[in-house]
Amino acid sequence: MKNRYVVIMAGGKGERFWPQSRLKRPKHLLPIVGNTAMLSQTIERLEGLVPPERVFVITNLEQRKAVLETCPSLLPERVIGEPEGRDTAAAVGLAALLVEKEGDDSAFALLPADHVIENGEGFRATLQSAFEVAESEDVLVTVGIKPTFPSTGYGYLEKGKPLDLPVSAPLSQVNRFVEKPDLKTAQVYLEDGSYFWNAGMFVWRPSVILAEINRLAPKLSLGLSELKTGWVDSGDLEQAMAKIYPSLEKISIDFAVMEKADEVVMVESGFDWDDVGEWPAIGRHYPKDENGNVFKGAGLAIDSSDNLTFSEDGHCISLLGVKDLIVVQSGDATLICHKDCAQQVKELARRACDLHPELG
Repeated sequence: MKNRYVVIMAGGKGERFWPQSRLKRPKHLLPIVGNTAMLSQTIERLEGLVPPERVFVITNLEQRKAVLETCPSLLPERVIGEPEGRDTAAAVGLAALLVEKEGDDSAFALLPADHVIENGEGFRATLQSAFEVAESEDVLVTVGIKPTFPSTGYGYLEKGKPLDLPVSAPLSQVNRFVEKPDLKTAQVYLEDGSYFWNAGMFVWRPSVILAEINRLAPKLSLGLSELKTGWVDSGDLEQAMAKIYPSLEKISIDFAVMEKADEVVMVESGFDWDDVGEWPAIGRHYPKDENGNVFKGAGLAIDSSDNLTFSEDGHCISLLGVKDLIVVQSGDATLICHKDCAQQVKELARRACDLHPELG
């Protein structure tokens, strides 16, 4: 059997969980849920599926040192720092070049660094099926998550024709990728039963994904070819990336390829999943008091309900007569916002850092 690889995407600017997360201390390097960094949890989840020496991490140059310090099991030469973020399609292309260089057109899984998955055994079983499909068929494999509530924060996959291949997980064609819906549409998707959350997890061989990028995103493909040539000629990936990577087309892999590709296969997940994309999601993973308040760190509440607080270093957040608030104390900054405004934290973080660069 050919070797298998995993490429973990660990970029980001640390804005959605500001002020706890910062540019040099983003979500995946923090114990947002649990007691260890999200990236560490992702790597530990791979045990028994792929050995540490076949795990790559694509991060940004400013976070590379912190990634290596946080996850000492990673080989330094497998931790690649982007000189500039160019969205997920460029990262996917880079990942394919990294694995392609290993030889044998080995399949690789592309995984986000910061998802919450408690059922590691189910996760590995699902990825095992995805690898088997990607190794035997010229298809793009994605993982679909059975929705448990009408989420407006996730994209969806519409399940198509079931496929009969000798793997343990249910398989089907993907009819289409659907952008984040409004609440009414999300409720329809939940009741329909043929729509799955798009987890942003993919498995494919380098030859297959690079061919699809060439067919559907030729501008990006040309840039990746230049990057590969520069890497081969110089023998230095970092040097080649510094010269070429910032000019790669900036587009997501869903827009560039997945929404237009013909041969997309969905493996139905056999595990729990949450991408904890904003502060209110934390409340799903910690106990609530009798009034629905969640405290991570020291806190107390009187005549208050359905609030979420986070504090560091023994700092006590005290609530009196308030409802549906998020209160976060972290280092030199404090966030107070209504839960309904959680998706605007990114914008608030950007403005705060523009005014006070030391908060970034």
